[in-house]
Amino acid sequence: MLTNARLVYQPHDHVRSLNAAIARAHKICESANVRLTSTRESILKLLWQSHQPLGAYQLQQQLTKITDKPVAPPTIYRALEFLIEHGLVHKIPSLNAFIGCPFPSSEHSNIFLICAQCKTVAEMADNKVNDLLESLSGKAKFKTKHQTIELTGLCPNCEPGETNE
Repeated sequence: MLTNARLVYQPHDHVRSLNAAIARAHKICESANVRLTSTRESILKLLWQSHQPLGAYQLQQQLTKITDKPVAPPTIYRALEFLIEHGLVHKIPSLNAFIGCPFPSSEHSNIFLICAQCKTVAEMADNKVNDLLESLSGKAKFKTKHQTIELTGLCPNCEPGETNE
């Protein structure tokens, strides 16, 4: 599975992407026999409405605006833990922020392309990278539980002279 991150930087039907992510989340939660509460769904929607990762306090502020009532930080963190546990959201450690996962319920390499200028993040996955990481871990007799690869640079929209074709 090699994904084309370039597509993330191109105009797309954002509402359709959001709706598909929410529908996948409902299916995943239903099959795991867990609830996608309104708070969890709202946080997932907020993350999908932006290609930029959001921190917990940004999510708290936005959710408070939506609900017109204060939302405590532990509520945000519990919801994020749930969403991460079910593969619906990733934490990007270098940014201490979160982003929706376009590949929930799949084993993938969590490769994030982070634009240093516009802060857009694209996620890619590649089976060859997964196999390489598994092989390296095996040689070291190391049991990997989670890994993240972050690449920082300029996206096609911010790179001078690049076109978005």
